[in-house]
Amino acid sequence: MTRTSTPELQSAPLFDHLEELRRRIIFALIFLALGMVVAFQFRMGLIELIKVPLTYSQAYQDGKVQLVTLHLTEQFMLSLNLSFWAGLALALPFILWQVWAFIAPGLYPQERRWALPFVVGAGVAFVLGIVFGYRLVLPTMVRFMADFMGGAVELNQSLGSYIGTVTTFLVAFGLAFELPILTVILTRIGLVNHELLRRGWRIALVAIMVFAAVLTPTPDPGSMLLVAVPLYVLYELGVLLSRIFRVQPLPEPEESALTP
Repeated sequence: MTRTSTPELQSAPLFDHLEELRRRIIFALIFLALGMVVAFQFRMGLIELIKVPLTYSQAYQDGKVQLVTLHLTEQFMLSLNLSFWAGLALALPFILWQVWAFIAPGLYPQERRWALPFVVGAGVAFVLGIVFGYRLVLPTMVRFMADFMGGAVELNQSLGSYIGTVTTFLVAFGLAFELPILTVILTRIGLVNHELLRRGWRIALVAIMVFAAVLTPTPDPGSMLLVAVPLYVLYELGVLLSRIFRVQPLPEPEESALTP
């Protein structure tokens, strides 16, 4: 059954929704800017933290890896890039709250109580994805790439390129861990359901294996499985949550008794 709009949405004109969207976007950008300012103050510590997986390689321990800057502006640009992603991670709960505040008028009262679990769950999932990628997958991948030639050549790696690659990798893991949250949202708006997701598990498994192979370009299948298994568990969790939060069909109105 098609979901009907709430009275708030029926009475509110289009321009009011556009104005509300503009206001929420402005608030989200303000939170992002504040997060970037805070992250920029700790950029040196963040750079050292990102360099840690490289220190596990034999080439780095032998002094055959050098992180260098190739352009005059590279240090400044990589600082901005790193501050953006770190600031986004810091501001994510506040940005998600703005997203929820925008869509809340279109939800039924019983659905609006999920605001706090949505914001907290999405933020925690993103952080868990980053931590998982940083602690379990990234060291193996970086060590393999750095030691690929067995120390036969010296690696003069651009610092900006290295940080960009690691940041992209970690953000991809953070977004991948949002899969259950995304599944709940798509279920509530009626785009998917648990039955559709259950029938598509083979396609999902292939897609996850391809994604894991791209993220871990190593010949070791263990590294790929280290990525693929948690992602598939998240997919199954999404199927379960889709079943729990499925849209219940509205009861059919009872026919009134005929009056004589």
